[in-house]
Amino acid sequence: MAAPLPGVPRASGTAAEPAGGSPRGAADSPSSLPRSPGGDPLPSLPDRRKQKDDNILEISSIPNPFPELCCSPFTSVLSASVLSKETSRKKQVIKVYSEDNTSRALEVPSDITARDVCQLLILKNHYIDDHSWTLFEQLTHTGLGRAIEDHELIMEVQSNWVMEEENKLYFRKNYAKYEFFKNPLSFFPDHMISFPSETHAAVSHSGILQMFLSSSTYPEIHGYLHAKEQGKKSWKKLYFLLRRSGLYFSTKGTSKEPRHLQFFCEFSNSDMYMSLTGKKISGAPTIYGFCFKPNKSGGTRDLKQLCADDEQSRTCWMTAIRLLKYGMQLYQNYMQPYQGRSGCSLLNITPMRSISENSLVAMDFSGHRSRIIENPTEALSVAVEEGLVWRRRGCLRLNSHGSPIAMSNMAIHRSQSWFHHKISREEAQRLILQHGLVDGVFLVRDSQSNPKTFVLSLSHGLKIKHFQIVPLEDDGKLFYTLDDGHTRFTDLIQLVEFYQLNKGVLPCKLKHYCARIAL
Repeated sequence: MAAPLPGVPRASGTAAEPAGGSPRGAADSPSSLPRSPGGDPLPSLPDRRKQKDDNILEISSIPNPFPELCCSPFTSVLSASVLSKETSRKKQVIKVYSEDNTSRALEVPSDITARDVCQLLILKNHYIDDHSWTLFEQLTHTGLGRAIEDHELIMEVQSNWVMEEENKLYFRKNYAKYEFFKNPLSFFPDHMISFPSETHAAVSHSGILQMFLSSSTYPEIHGYLHAKEQGKKSWKKLYFLLRRSGLYFSTKGTSKEPRHLQFFCEFSNSDMYMSLTGKKISGAPTIYGFCFKPNKSGGTRDLKQLCADDEQSRTCWMTAIRLLKYGMQLYQNYMQPYQGRSGCSLLNITPMRSISENSLVAMDFSGHRSRIIENPTEALSVAVEEGLVWRRRGCLRLNSHGSPIAMSNMAIHRSQSWFHHKISREEAQRLILQHGLVDGVFLVRDSQSNPKTFVLSLSHGLKIKHFQIVPLEDDGKLFYTLDDGHTRFTDLIQLVEFYQLNKGVLPCKLKHYCARIAL
């Protein structure tokens, strides 16, 4: 017999007396019960329901024959089995947008985090989880946006929105989300950071992170920022200092004396946003603006707006403030996808191969008998040769109705995710900035000044640089080059693949491409 559910009382031997006044037991006497054709009394309705429940409980669950295809041991997958009854007690509908403005409505629990929403969208769209997906909050009315931290609750984020504003959640990649854990020296230049007086020796790679995450010591960030005066349209350049107690500015030059420091902002009850509109709305002196918006506040009245002179300065300030506000929580968010691995360290973490990739072997079918290629060098050369053969066949299929060279060079690259057709220089810079200013983030686009050429837009050193891809014709054949013909390529795919492996004339290798995903 099944155990009673919690909170439901067990049925007693005698039922309660009905309202009519006659005892219930008289109506349920053995002589009055319905009987089967054999003469045995049929069970009552409660007994029949109990037997039905017992039969349901006795059915064993069907095991999953392919558990490795459902989830990775290092990824928190949002599914019906993961979400317990307690966490799914209350559900709400959220709407998430992609870069091409397609959207998807999701019914999620009220206590779902940003990481879980990303995992759900990754599963539904069959994307590869490289731990760079993020939810981005965009406030359309004020022209502000920020990457939501993985541990933040989505319902709390939306509770700070004003009903009249059409704010949106975007699902996109952000390669710079935790890049400062891997390369902190590039995020904190020497002229903007000061260490405590007791630190005499040079601070190492991991020492900077330990000081930021320590509760006893904290590096001081200092430098000039433009601040918008409250209730005015004017901006004033002041010397700011970031300390554990908050953000201050000096009323007398670069003086750090306590009597010259004035409190500007603290971060526990506010969120930090980046300006997406440059100088258009706020009238800032530069395009590198950011601000602090108090929770439950709408409009620009309560914003505390700042503006840096360059991207490196803004990135340093915003990264240090994130570390100050969230501390070890950021490090836990960064390490969460790797916590199941043995022997993983902060400086040596590589993406985990899937089970299907681990089962792949290189094979040679050229002879009468197939054989396994055990030599890694031979296996690599065979893979490259097969790729070249596949490309030749693809070019021949494209060229069946046109010129062999012209059709292949003009059409083969348009199906690639890194190619963006007819976008402006400003739009390319915006896309790269959204994906994070990490060395190697790139895209290829049509040139606006010369219709016959292309442009490679690349992020390096927290700056976006543009390189023109020039077509060359030699002996009736068309080539593409970045270095005045010294290195030539038959198509743009070959060019991109070469610079993914070799730096060449570029400041760094091509690493992450910008793509417009669809939900």
